[in-house]
Amino acid sequence: MANHFWVVGTDTDVGKTVVTTFLLRYFQKKGKTLAYKPVQTGLVQEKSRSYYADTEFYQTYSRVPLVKEHLNTYSFKEPASPHYAARLENALIDKGVILQHIDKMKALYQYVICEGAGGLFVPLNENFHFLKLIEESRLPVILVARSSLGTINHTLLSIESLTNRNIPIKGMIFNQFTNTELEIENIRTIHKMTSIPSMIMPQLKNLTDLKELEINNIDELFERVASL
Repeated sequence: MANHFWVVGTDTDVGKTVVTTFLLRYFQKKGKTLAYKPVQTGLVQEKSRSYYADTEFYQTYSRVPLVKEHLNTYSFKEPASPHYAARLENALIDKGVILQHIDKMKALYQYVICEGAGGLFVPLNENFHFLKLIEESRLPVILVARSSLGTINHTLLSIESLTNRNIPIKGMIFNQFTNTELEIENIRTIHKMTSIPSMIMPQLKNLTDLKELEINNIDELFERVASL
């Protein structure tokens, strides 16, 4: 598997940041690793402190301190689609700046995990969306999907969109799994219709459980991914 890849989601709130951070911790045991969120929105205000939740989450759960300037390129206060949040601040997201940052980070880190925003067709400005950015980065993806109701349609549409643009899908992660019969059937159905390696991440009772989370087949998944 390529050392550098995207974590993208079938939709918003599928848990991309939790998955990205889990993979950050996993790969940090193998080498110097960065989690990179090109665009984040939604400034959190808490008393005298303000922060962005995604990159704050990376810092909180990373095994080692992370270089703040490496984690993000664009941050906007409004919790909205990137193109709209940027417009509210009279800003324009430049894909060239993001792609240059990725190339620079690839030279500095053994593993670079780039996290998307929302679903694949989330617009970054009036002229392009995240899927186009992923395509131009020439990096493969790990696709994060829910295991709950609606995931079959969202997952298959996402796979089709990536495949149509010849973007390699190196694996899938079904997130927020609670072991219901419906979820088991959803995953079984998706497996039957695709040949993409996958693993399952459980619904965490507390986010701090991420530090102790172990998934038995994660090594097997990435061994299979490496052979593709």
